[in-house]
Amino acid sequence: AQPRGETWTGHTRRRFFRGILTLTQEGIDSMAQRVEHHPLDAAFAALLNNGLDGAGEALRILVNEASRIERNHFLNAQPHERTAERTDYANGFKSKTMMTRVGELTFDVPQVRGGGFYPSALEKGSRTEQALNIALAEMYVQGVSTRKVITVLQALLGPEVSISSTQVSRAAEQLDAGLAVWRERPLDETPYVFLDARYERVREGGQLVDCAVLVAVGITHSGHRRVLGVSVALSEAEVHWRAFLDSLVRRGLKGVKIIVADAHAGLNAARRATLPSVPWQRCQFHLQQNAQSYVTRLDQRKPVAQRIRAIFNAPEKTEAERLLRQAIESWRTEAPKLAQWAEENLPEGFAAFCLPVSQRVRLRTTNGLERINREIKRRTRVASIFPNTASCLRLVSALLAECDEEWMTGKIYLNLKN
Repeated sequence: AQPRGETWTGHTRRRFFRGILTLTQEGIDSMAQRVEHHPLDAAFAALLNNGLDGAGEALRILVNEASRIERNHFLNAQPHERTAERTDYANGFKSKTMMTRVGELTFDVPQVRGGGFYPSALEKGSRTEQALNIALAEMYVQGVSTRKVITVLQALLGPEVSISSTQVSRAAEQLDAGLAVWRERPLDETPYVFLDARYERVREGGQLVDCAVLVAVGITHSGHRRVLGVSVALSEAEVHWRAFLDSLVRRGLKGVKIIVADAHAGLNAARRATLPSVPWQRCQFHLQQNAQSYVTRLDQRKPVAQRIRAIFNAPEKTEAERLLRQAIESWRTEAPKLAQWAEENLPEGFAAFCLPVSQRVRLRTTNGLERINREIKRRTRVASIFPNTASCLRLVSALLAECDEEWMTGKIYLNLKN
């Protein structure tokens, strides 16, 4: 119809119809925009435009919408709805990045003012994330490199997955609580105790230092081996060994009849201060190795080793002392430094002669601990350098806890009934 009070001219008609077309187009665009922003249509669009590569985006959209709907049910009200049944108010969203089966996705987690709400869909996802973190921690303990971890995860979750060494270490931190409980567990009567240390490279105070890993293993009254404790210290100085031994006594270590260890100055001083009345058995294997440093002729190394071995294999202490005197007399002329060293050091390996014959072989050396140290080295060489002492203690504790569990449920290591 012609507008009242106006004359239809060509220019007026053009302006009128142009306005109608503009309003119509805006309405169509607005409708299309509403359709485009519908979550289900947006998910379909992600799949149609990107194929299977859009599965992650489609999943993110659907989970976000499901979370919004679940929040509305939790609040008993729709957004901006005024109702007496409303229990709380919406409070925006927080981003949360999670690892899913289609890769890493960032979801919008709905928030509630009073708290107490979390989407059930993301709770299920968090269990998957926890399972992934546990797998990462297990691979960390097994000494698998970060590169190999990424390869495994890409095979499972897709080539877009990227895991950094920081993420692996963060996942491994989940072990800390359980390992701290294991390190502080109560101890009991332990007749025989083995002590040793090895070194790992650790960043400390912005510098690379060689930190000492102090390890204690014992044989309990039941004859089973147990890992008594572990600590990471800056060195093997007396103060560190003494703190370590004090912690074992504080946790209930008692009934110690003999300590088997090497001749570390700090360890000896700490041992005398903490367990002064307990005999010390110096490792016979290392004594035999140390003697080679005082043999000047290569053709004499094997005879010297055989002679020292014969001394340690003597049936009783008096016979060992007799063989040692003979050896010293024969070495005084041809190897005086060896004779002096043997006279001062070899008797430190005679404490085992006070033990029953059936127990001597396993109580005269620290070879059992050396095997543990080799296993630790096999696992830690992947890390090469630890970022801090906590990460070093975590990995070594996990390895020793695993070893302790195997010993506890395995065969008796030493029969103490006889």
